[in-house]
Amino acid sequence: MKALAKTEKILLYDRSDPLELDCGAELPNVEVAFETYGKLNSRATNAILIFHALSGDAHAAFYHTKDDKKPGWGDFMIGQGKPFDTEKYFIICANVLGGCKGSTGPSSTNPDTGKPYGTSFPPITISDMLKPQKKLIEYLGIKRLLCTAGGSMGGMQALQWAVNYPSSLEGAIIIATSPTHTAQAIAFNSVGRYAILSDPNWKTGDYYHNGSRPLIGLKTARMIGHITYLGQLSMEEKFGRKIQEGKGCSKIDFSKEFEVESYLQYQGDSFVKRFDPNSYLYITKAIDAFDIYNGKKNLAQALKNVQAKTMVISFTSDWLYPKEESLKIVKALKINSIDTAYCNIDSPYGHDSFLVDLPKFKDAVKGFLKALGDR
Repeated sequence: MKALAKTEKILLYDRSDPLELDCGAELPNVEVAFETYGKLNSRATNAILIFHALSGDAHAAFYHTKDDKKPGWGDFMIGQGKPFDTEKYFIICANVLGGCKGSTGPSSTNPDTGKPYGTSFPPITISDMLKPQKKLIEYLGIKRLLCTAGGSMGGMQALQWAVNYPSSLEGAIIIATSPTHTAQAIAFNSVGRYAILSDPNWKTGDYYHNGSRPLIGLKTARMIGHITYLGQLSMEEKFGRKIQEGKGCSKIDFSKEFEVESYLQYQGDSFVKRFDPNSYLYITKAIDAFDIYNGKKNLAQALKNVQAKTMVISFTSDWLYPKEESLKIVKALKINSIDTAYCNIDSPYGHDSFLVDLPKFKDAVKGFLKALGDR
């Protein structure tokens, strides 16, 4: 029988108590969409906050209806007997600020105009994404989290949370991420944004009422991004230089002759059905701006206030955030005498390995949570 979950929404900020952003702007009427799995114990000590990656959302596990074909993006990790065991833990996952799956973002209605914000939505940071989530856990009656966990952009959030709210956290699992975005990673995101901005249907972000979204631009951005998520070995094994069935040399196909071309276009077509182009622009900008150093002279100084026991995980084939980036975090935490474990897990699946059901990955997370102890 399928386990079901429901996305909830809550208004956490209003005009009397607006959300103050790092850029100095204020946002009233901020809603957050979230899902929970398992039960909060009587002492509210078993809560784990899961952070999603760029293309994710609050639907981390289970199914919304019994007819759904696919569960949430992290279902292999969340549930009874799984690493984030819902018999032991109360799991929370919220859609980030700036998103398009229920939390306030560019597609939300601006209360001052009655129209979607579009590009009048203010710039946001990874720290800004945490502020509504911090208020959410307080609303849920949680003073101190047992653990946070996230991969990629989710890993940035997990690291930033440990810095911003050190006393609110017992443990942190930081997966497939970096202490600051590299020039190469920024370059890929920049080309993706340029594809959206160059789409004639973008119309400087004011496309919500004209019936034509910049889907070609968003599709291209997703295809570019998806290449960075894959591992070379897994791509060779899955696609190689295979030609699609029915494709020959009688007439050249510039778009989908090779199977890998068809795969990337499928990923792009799927993505545009569920994501807002402006959200893609804002969120990738927040990722590119991420810099845990925050003006400190070195990473150890930037992480000196961290109190949480920490596990850092990287994957051997991840060339977007290679192990060297994770090791920077590990070294800085150890300099500060933070109880830190590190795993570099063998995987052919590239950056997306944290979204793959890998036994060693699951065992590492399960072991770390067991070491935190029952709460």
